[in-house]
Amino acid sequence: MTKCGIRCTLYLFYRIFTESLGITQNNVANMKSHLRVPAVAALLLLLFSSSFAQEAATKKTKRVKGTFYGSWGYNRDWFSKSDIHFRNSSGEYNPVTGNYDYYDFTIYNAKATDRDGFNAMLRTDLTIPQYVYRLGYYFNNKKDLGIEINFDHAKYIMSDWQTLHVKGYISDQYIDKDTMISPETFLHFEHSDGANFLMLNLMKRQRLLTSKNNKHWLSAVIKYGFGPVIPRTQVTLFGQDLNNCFHIAGYVTGMEVGLRYDAFKHIYVEYTGKGVFADYRNVLVLGSGKAHHHFWAFENILTLGFQFPL
Repeated sequence: MTKCGIRCTLYLFYRIFTESLGITQNNVANMKSHLRVPAVAALLLLLFSSSFAQEAATKKTKRVKGTFYGSWGYNRDWFSKSDIHFRNSSGEYNPVTGNYDYYDFTIYNAKATDRDGFNAMLRTDLTIPQYVYRLGYYFNNKKDLGIEINFDHAKYIMSDWQTLHVKGYISDQYIDKDTMISPETFLHFEHSDGANFLMLNLMKRQRLLTSKNNKHWLSAVIKYGFGPVIPRTQVTLFGQDLNNCFHIAGYVTGMEVGLRYDAFKHIYVEYTGKGVFADYRNVLVLGSGKAHHHFWAFENILTLGFQFPL
């Protein structure tokens, strides 16, 4: 608003105010100085209040804007030892073994490894190695809080030919002794199409370093989540082999911590370590048989992603 406009507005308010109080022009000279200050103050207060309200609304609108992102990468995994319980009380005749299916036994402290598949990455499908993907959303411009769908295709391969303690019933025979785990005549067990951790994560990101042109920055990230495990289990039991279907078999929970490097607004690389606890309560094996085991795992994860600020 120009100075002329301000003066005209003030004068208009001044005349309306004096006339409404019945003040004549003879009294104006005496009251002029007393009325002008409150009128100007009131008008300025009104203008500033409007300005601050608009500014606050603008900031509030900007603050709720967020960023969508997606990434793809690969992982290496290490697993704790695990007790694996196998059970089938159906009594169904098995023509392959020539026996009726009845067993209820546990193998103790089984060792397992991953199967990364990186040596064949360039000549095979990208989903054959142990891949991961993330889809997420940061809530505001500071990108300090967010949610993420987090999927890890980890392969759990129980080691063959290890000597383990086996206890329980196989058919009508009770066993309680150390036994060589032969994949040919006794047992082979693996989640080779994926132990498959699907998690919903709550995330926090803290910026550590920023370049002078604000196009590169390094941040620390921490994530905590929970979700189902969706394995596809291949099992050989008493010489009979079966690769089962994908299904929800239990749950997984864990925490992920690492570093994230953002470049040119839309590209980022994330390197993290992740610890999880996975409980497989309903693993499909042969016929009506089920297996149950749980373990701790540590993952090393590297991803490349793209983000889209709103």
